[in-house]
Amino acid sequence: MTMLSGMKYLLIVPDGMADTPIDALDGRTPLMAAETPHLDALARLGTVGRVQTVPPGMPPGSDVAALSIMGYDPARYYTGRAPLEAASLEIDLGPRDVAFRCNLITTDGTAIVDYSGGEVSSADGAVLLDAVATRLGTSKRRFYPGVSYRNLLVWAEGSVDVRTVPPHDVMGQPLLPNLPEGDGETTLRQMIWDSYEILAAHPLNRRCVDEGRHPANMIWLWGQGYAPSLPNFPATHGVSGTVISAVDLLRGIARLAGLKAPLVPGATGRLDTNWAGKAAAARVALAESDFVMIHVEAPDECGHQGDLEGKVRAIALTDREIIGPAWEAAQRYGDARILVLPDHYTPIARRTHVGDPVPFCLAGTGIPKDSADRLDEEIAAESPLFLDEGWRLITRLLG
Repeated sequence: MTMLSGMKYLLIVPDGMADTPIDALDGRTPLMAAETPHLDALARLGTVGRVQTVPPGMPPGSDVAALSIMGYDPARYYTGRAPLEAASLEIDLGPRDVAFRCNLITTDGTAIVDYSGGEVSSADGAVLLDAVATRLGTSKRRFYPGVSYRNLLVWAEGSVDVRTVPPHDVMGQPLLPNLPEGDGETTLRQMIWDSYEILAAHPLNRRCVDEGRHPANMIWLWGQGYAPSLPNFPATHGVSGTVISAVDLLRGIARLAGLKAPLVPGATGRLDTNWAGKAAAARVALAESDFVMIHVEAPDECGHQGDLEGKVRAIALTDREIIGPAWEAAQRYGDARILVLPDHYTPIARRTHVGDPVPFCLAGTGIPKDSADRLDEEIAAESPLFLDEGWRLITRLLG
């Protein structure tokens, strides 16, 4: 591929931003309702369309969609979510190691109440996971703390031939029918039940209950897979690159792809994230890299929680604190392009991911202008521009 000399390339992903019309918003989506002057200006400057980020038949998770957005065909490169996060934590997986995502969740003993364990802090989550590891860890089963409720289990000589369920897909549903099924299910189920005995009695969780907060009182194992191998992004596209994200999944993909993935202090993946810190990291990255991807988790988290007001606010904050400042910084270097899109839908009404085609906006040097005056789901659906292979979209940004 021939790159444009001196060009800066921005890819901004407001995770789960796309939604469906909501009665409480007079039939608008959160994206339609949010104040997004910077995104509106980009839509007027460039092109709006839709893209299928989740291939037919694949799970509509951020893991699949993020690979697609970054130019990797999920049907070819996807092995599971957890091994991507293991890469972020610099965990070297052996050829027979199976990584599992290990959520800290809230349960009442019969159902999943909260997939995020009350949005447990990273510090408290590490303490709780250590209590689990002390009792349940072995030389072949190792636990690793991550960010907030997002942790990992690595099972040497484990099996991937087991059905597991993302906890955010089954909020409020009974535990029993959603427990692991298949090869290794006995061990996995026993660890889950044993963790409840360990964590329900932990002083940190007793304090949560006393304060009326959700305790992180059980682990939930899912997203298993072997270590993947991704082609080097800089070598493939001829650009140096940086990915800025609070979540291990995106940071893991970045590291596997040969991209920088700096840690931003105070970046949480929620509404309370360090917005200014992420914008500052983007400015630093633009000085060092040709390509900068900024991932914002907050809209997705609000979607899973059913927090309509929070999701509208998260989209507005992404526009004001990330899109506006990052695009302004990119243009200071001269020629620049920007691509903005969610990875998938996370409708408030469903509180989980949906794999429908998502709206996108591409603008900047050499990008033709269409008739759109803003980016939203309805306007994108009216556009004749539709890409059914999401992993090819990156070439429109970089080509």
